[in-house]
Amino acid sequence: MNAVSSGRLRKRIASLAGAALLTVAVMPTSSGVLLGAALLGASSPAVAQTAPDRFIETLSNDVLNRIRSDKSVQSGDFQQVAKFVDSAVMPHINFERMTALSVGRAWRQAKPEQQKALITEFRTLLLRTYSGALAQVGDKQVKVRPFRGDAAADDVTVRSEIVGGRGDPIQIDYRLEKSAGSWKIYDVNVLGIWIVQTYREQFAQEVSANGIDGLIRSLSDKNRQFEAASRS
Repeated sequence: MNAVSSGRLRKRIASLAGAALLTVAVMPTSSGVLLGAALLGASSPAVAQTAPDRFIETLSNDVLNRIRSDKSVQSGDFQQVAKFVDSAVMPHINFERMTALSVGRAWRQAKPEQQKALITEFRTLLLRTYSGALAQVGDKQVKVRPFRGDAAADDVTVRSEIVGGRGDPIQIDYRLEKSAGSWKIYDVNVLGIWIVQTYREQFAQEVSANGIDGLIRSLSDKNRQFEAASRS
């Protein structure tokens, strides 16, 4: 495989990973109401005792069902997707850790205001890049593979597949940490490539050339380009 084809494949895989990241982490009750404080990071015996594989399977399939029933989210409208992600997804992601890992060594050198800007711009980039993928869930479901790690550990990997529709199953793995008694996602792997690794390589090149502020400007420019394109 040549460098161009390899680069395109990695971008495609990163896109799938980003879409997977946005399509996980909401648990409705039987009446469809969110489990409020427990899902916002408060300590909950029920959540704390949930096995990580069961946690991913239940949350993934519930959110896929919710997307299928919400036309405004399926449409890819940025404002609707942002609201959905803020309420349903972000409470279950350690996004600061994900950003820090993606930025790499430079994160420790960044000032607090720079770290805040990186988190904000990276979140917006993921939302704008992958929001359109939410319309493609179709009849897909998540099937979790047998968990082989220590379920009592505070940092685990859960392996799963997206099945249904045309084509072969898509491998989707999640890295989770237990924080304040509940599981939080901090990385996603599609077909063997982790989203953090993919962005770390891109960000490292930008930081090397233009520093932390240059990376922030680059992310901000990409977000403005997405916004302009959506209005045209």
